[in-house]
Amino acid sequence: MSAQTQNDPRQSGGEVSGWAMAGLVFAASMLTLAGTFQLLAGLVAIFNDDFYVVAANYTFDLDVSAWGWIHLIIGAAMVATGLGLFGGRTWAGMTAIVLAMLSALANFFFIPYYPIWALVVIALDVWVIWALTRPGVVEN
Repeated sequence: MSAQTQNDPRQSGGEVSGWAMAGLVFAASMLTLAGTFQLLAGLVAIFNDDFYVVAANYTFDLDVSAWGWIHLIIGAAMVATGLGLFGGRTWAGMTAIVLAMLSALANFFFIPYYPIWALVVIALDVWVIWALTRPGVVEN
């Protein structure tokens, strides 16, 4: 047995530190919150096309309803993954990081439509990625 596996609490059957558990709960909370924000933004775009102001000559000019469906799908996946993180599911850690990256990317393209909201969600996504990439937070 190598020295690394002897000191790794996951390999030796020991407990994960309180800091790691707090990071996991924090990431799950932020992911669920950002997913809820995504769901709300998606529903608004689907139900009320006139709510968001469409920028003229924007390169990524999709129909507002299309952006709504994108946000709705990403948001639903984020909420489900956040609940998976709360449940300690192993698949949820990497899935959460990937979804946070997709959410940040989608909101980057959504900045001309609703800038402050998009920037807040991007900040939450970055926070989730940071919290999940701390050592010991996500188990293999």
